[in-house]
Amino acid sequence: MARPKIRHLAILARNPKKMADYYTKVFDMEIIHQNAAGNAFFLSDGYITMAVLPHKLENDGSIGLNHFGFQVDDIAAMSRKIVAFDADIEEPKKRPADRPYAEFRGCDTEGNSFDLSEHGFERAESNAERDAKKAPVSAKEKALV
Repeated sequence: MARPKIRHLAILARNPKKMADYYTKVFDMEIIHQNAAGNAFFLSDGYITMAVLPHKLENDGSIGLNHFGFQVDDIAAMSRKIVAFDADIEEPKKRPADRPYAEFRGCDTEGNSFDLSEHGFERAESNAERDAKKAPVSAKEKALV
């Protein structure tokens, strides 16, 4: 199995547009996605994707780094490794359908959150696309194996 790679960071900001403008102008990052509300920006330097998300006072998170993301070959295998390391750590959970950049969310021994993605963070992927990749093999296909 290939070594997991950090490919995604998320930062909570009071003014996500201003922060996105900063990173595009100063670091030549590209806005690769913006949510429908226009208050969350997804930037890329061609390797790492950075989500600049709106901070809300009612949220639990503080301003700054919210989570990071690993691109992995096999989420199920990685989940087993996480649980095997420490039974007190929750198994990673599937992300909601409105979170198209990562399939699962996990945490470390201190509760720091991270995303796990097989498809990577370069583009959004719908749950339908994810499910199609994991479609059950038909009896005919099983017979060919």
